[in-house]
Amino acid sequence: MSTREVPVVIITGYLGSGKTTLMQNILQQEQRIIALIVNDMGSVNIDASLLNKTGNKVCQVEMVQMQNGCICCTLRDEFMEEIERLSEDPSIEAVFVEASGISEPSSIAGAFLNYEEMTEDTRVYLKSVVSVVDVDRIYREFLHSLTSDEETEDGDVINLIMDQIEFCNLLILNKTDLLNEEQLQEVREGLRELQQEAEMVECVKGKVDLDVLLDREDFDFDEVEAYSALQRALNQCEHEDEKACVDEYGISSFVFEEKRPFRREAFQKFLEDYPDVLIRTKGYIWFSDDWDHVQLFEQAGRNASITELSEWVSAWPKEELDKVVRDFPDIKDDWDVTYGDRCNQVVFIGKGYEKSEIVKLLYDCLDRAE
Repeated sequence: MSTREVPVVIITGYLGSGKTTLMQNILQQEQRIIALIVNDMGSVNIDASLLNKTGNKVCQVEMVQMQNGCICCTLRDEFMEEIERLSEDPSIEAVFVEASGISEPSSIAGAFLNYEEMTEDTRVYLKSVVSVVDVDRIYREFLHSLTSDEETEDGDVINLIMDQIEFCNLLILNKTDLLNEEQLQEVREGLRELQQEAEMVECVKGKVDLDVLLDREDFDFDEVEAYSALQRALNQCEHEDEKACVDEYGISSFVFEEKRPFRREAFQKFLEDYPDVLIRTKGYIWFSDDWDHVQLFEQAGRNASITELSEWVSAWPKEELDKVVRDFPDIKDDWDVTYGDRCNQVVFIGKGYEKSEIVKLLYDCLDRAE
């Protein structure tokens, strides 16, 4: 019989979306003894200070303040230590986690689920990943970025917001009073292009019934990952060579895969005149002038970014590489004689584009050396 009886709800959303206001309303409704983990990037945890002013219900809350880092990366181990400690307290009946506004929910959920799998007797389980959306900001800034021909300085911000929207099983559409019905419908349709399965709940000032967060099926990591726009494209189109996959909303997608590296200058020029019919792009690439590093390429509307990540395995010193191959022989399954594990794999999502035209532009950027 399972001992997992304490639901954990992770609440994400970009800065200013209304996460803390939602948490305040939750505390006012909650009748059980709960634990609250509040993560803030600053040295002073402002969110926790606000929540401490909620009222009498605070006496039923064990509050854990996590500062100077993010629980999806630098504070990840510390976060899991707190989860483990809380799981050993028999009085705790629920755990609510308010993530930092710049957290990636997939990383938090992944760390939590790894803990669940490794700890058979834990009492906690992941119930929901909630993304709080400021519909006014989405309408004024986000939707504009998808259709504008102008680049903004907030490309990384937009990509983060899209990640938060894509990876959740509940979307809280906050501040709906700031838009009229026509504007709100535009936001709904825009969000559905990225997140077609998660339930949408609309509210003003974070006022949401507690049952909305808890009275639902348990969070399923694989299922949520699978119905993000990017993952659907990977799942449906990975082996499609002739045409792009088109879903019921008219959004088409395809995966570009090629071992040869891009020429950096040519790829940068491609970005300068990026096809405006592409809504979202994400994947891993590499450049002919850098055989060491994996590059993360992300695009949202006219905003694109390239971030240097880890090293390719084939770039490791021979001694380390030989050990990895011995321990994980499957790594050689897709190994190229010339390029090793280096590969461009990018998902493209958009409306009304010709796949052949996009692919030609990409091939024109590839290194021509044989």
